[in-house]
Amino acid sequence: MTDELEEIRAQKREKMMNEDAEEERETVAEPVRVESAAHLDELVGSHDVVLVDFYADWCGPCKMMEPAIQTVASETEAVVAKVNIDQHQPLAQQNGVRGVPTLQLYANGEPAQRLVGMQDESTLRDLIGRYA
Repeated sequence: MTDELEEIRAQKREKMMNEDAEEERETVAEPVRVESAAHLDELVGSHDVVLVDFYADWCGPCKMMEPAIQTVASETEAVVAKVNIDQHQPLAQQNGVRGVPTLQLYANGEPAQRLVGMQDESTLRDLIGRYA
């Protein structure tokens, strides 16, 4: 009876470890709306590659880039975070955003590259590919 219990416990431990590993491998398929500086820090700290899109609802180029941002979020390993500069002005200022769209790429928790102005999907994919 004791051997059976140990075997069941070992199977459960292995199942839990496999589930944890699977969760870690999952990618975020939709852009994540950033709610605060702490939320952005959490995203950057917990993912290898994070592309942060600083945007505004009134920005024409930002709207034109939205399909590319959506595709990059769903088809690459990078997490795409979106920061509305009107709702989070202090966060935008903290990050040196002077115009929109501004895209900041973080790799391993560190700022790696910044792009200002409208970008196409292939540029974003190439940028992410260099760090993923």
